[in-house]
Amino acid sequence: MNNSSINALHINYSDNSGGAARSAYKIHSGLKELGCTSRMLVRWKVTEDSDVGDIRSQNSLVKFGDGIGRKVIDRWLNLQYLYYPSSFALLEHPWFQSADIVQIYNIHGFTGFFTYRALPKISNQKPIVWRLSDMWPLTGHCSYSYECDRWKTGCGACPHLDEYPALSRDTTALLWRIKKEVYKRSKIVLVATNSWMERVVQESPLLGHFPVHIIPNGINTNIFHPISQVEARNTFDIPSNRKVVLFAGDQTWEIRKGGQYVNDVMQKVAASGVENLTLVVMGKGANSWADDPNYQTIRIDFTSNDQVLANAYAAADVYLHPAIVENFPNSVLESMGCGTTCVAFNTGGVSDVVRHLETGYLARYKDIDDLAEGVKLLLGNKELLGRLSDNCQRLIAAEYTLERQAQRHADLYNQLLDSVH
Repeated sequence: MNNSSINALHINYSDNSGGAARSAYKIHSGLKELGCTSRMLVRWKVTEDSDVGDIRSQNSLVKFGDGIGRKVIDRWLNLQYLYYPSSFALLEHPWFQSADIVQIYNIHGFTGFFTYRALPKISNQKPIVWRLSDMWPLTGHCSYSYECDRWKTGCGACPHLDEYPALSRDTTALLWRIKKEVYKRSKIVLVATNSWMERVVQESPLLGHFPVHIIPNGINTNIFHPISQVEARNTFDIPSNRKVVLFAGDQTWEIRKGGQYVNDVMQKVAASGVENLTLVVMGKGANSWADDPNYQTIRIDFTSNDQVLANAYAAADVYLHPAIVENFPNSVLESMGCGTTCVAFNTGGVSDVVRHLETGYLARYKDIDDLAEGVKLLLGNKELLGRLSDNCQRLIAAEYTLERQAQRHADLYNQLLDSVH
């Protein structure tokens, strides 16, 4: 089967709001550019794309049932995402009926819209590919388990009930068992974006029996590519003589992204004798960051404008990514595409791209001194920084483009469809 014969349907909570949604939309758009038929059904539509539709049924009884699922079963009983009749009504949707293959992404969220209990029926009619954006599919409720390994043995006694998507009481053991029973009756092919997630899947009692393929994220290298640092800095009124460290996040206060370490790292770098030091904080909450007498702080509010993001990456000497739990961050890829080297903790899938002293500096997990040492080393060694920058650009161009991401998905679809026919 060639690309033009593929008809794919994507299911996600949104088409372009949030990191997982943006990734899903890039795959959808990339497949269309390859000549595939590609459509999306989502809970929150933010684009004007005519190939994106509302997954919610317009049937009044089904809508009433969805409301019961959201308000009573999700919120009162803390049995997240167990009852959404519209997920079963999906089988009657013309886009589902015409699709060759269905790819799902984040089917959990702040506002429920889909029940995984529909997966056996869906997978009985269409091949399902599930792209894993986090750990939620294999835990009792949390998107990231941090230090907890209870997902390997059945959850319960959850130490992170307040983690997204939060529970007000502990139903994690029951939810874990329900997922196990549902998955037993489902036929799913998994996509991990990195080798860490692949290992997690293989260790999971819930998902470990499904085949898993690694397809990394891709970025738009027409935007995230090297540009003049002087011009990029002029955009933000940053003088050319400053040593600039960028910290960016959708929500800069989020503990998972490591914002709590940034000030300590910067103080250690300043104390080591680095002069003209500037921290650029970009994202929601940036305007609330306090000044520090040891270095300059520049604040840039959250933006979804990719060109502004590219300018911010290009304006920096180093991109600081102190996340303590992570899957495969687009921000690291985007920074590297712009030629800006990353200093990060060794966590999640980060090490697939931040290769120590080859494409970046990979610090020991939660070792703030090592993280600060990486920033200091790169700011103080132009030759090393230039070499790593060149390596970043070559790696992104070779492995992490939107075109390669889309073609890898098309190749997987063709493989699955050939095995069915």
